[in-house]
Amino acid sequence: MRLRRTLPYLFALALADAAAPGASFAQVVGVSITVAPPPLPVYVQPAIPAPGYIWTPGYWAWGPDGYYWVPGTWVLPPAVGLLWTPGYWGWVDGVFRWHAGYWGPHVGFYGGVNYGFGYLGVGYEGGYWAHGAFFYNTAVNNVHNVQIHNVYTKTVVNNTTRVSFNGGAGGLTARPNAQEQAAAHESHRAPTSLQTQHEHVASANPQLRASVNHGAPAASFAATPRPAQAPRAPAPHTAGGPGAPHPEAAHAGGPGAPHPEAAPGNVHPAGAQHAPPGPGPAPAHEEGHAADGHPGGGHDEHQAGGGGDDHHHD
Repeated sequence: MRLRRTLPYLFALALADAAAPGASFAQVVGVSITVAPPPLPVYVQPAIPAPGYIWTPGYWAWGPDGYYWVPGTWVLPPAVGLLWTPGYWGWVDGVFRWHAGYWGPHVGFYGGVNYGFGYLGVGYEGGYWAHGAFFYNTAVNNVHNVQIHNVYTKTVVNNTTRVSFNGGAGGLTARPNAQEQAAAHESHRAPTSLQTQHEHVASANPQLRASVNHGAPAASFAATPRPAQAPRAPAPHTAGGPGAPHPEAAHAGGPGAPHPEAAPGNVHPAGAQHAPPGPGPAPAHEEGHAADGHPGGGHDEHQAGGGGDDHHHD
């Protein structure tokens, strides 16, 4: 690969970017990358380990040996009410630059990259927060292995693309919409320490390097990091009943925006129970492989597919 400058790669948070919204891991400091990241690989989503976790999709990161795959994994958000905005590669001023992911009250712009499992390029169709609990869309999440009452099924149209970057030759042409621009100015939280550790482990695995796996890593997902205690939600609200819309529900759009493509009466499904995340963590899953069939209870869905019974349609 061609590099305009070669300086040591810094894996942890870049000091100069620490104050910037969404500053996080996978920062490339002092290196100008002129080769596009590989297409997103096809992989299977593992089963959720326990209530309260949110899926964070896999992505290509940059290290001393070039691009390497960071497998997707289930993560406990740093606080109740926060959603994950994935990072993305963008072509800026003749080089590829990594725009780091972050936690925030709404999902922001992530380059139009279709990471799958609810992250279809704009917003997030995998679920939403309401009454202090996270509600899971079973059409795009593999949540059937544990008892989770906060579920609904909403089929989403999935225009599958494996392009992993925005701008430049062959890149996506998406631009931030009004809601994503508003989300960019909200208060953000950096990735958790367990997310940073997860990327560090991936960087040390030669089998995850694109130069070794040729863009098809065998490790499609990773063991779920397990903290000692899940974040606790406040006591659930009872006014309005289980099916009533909540004024502070965090959807995929910007502040105050309706849930994308949500039909009337489908934003908060009737019969859903508003309960805080479940008690302590369960045993961690082992690292999975796409060729293993159904590792960890995962479904045979492609990267941009869902984890539920209601399959996507192109």
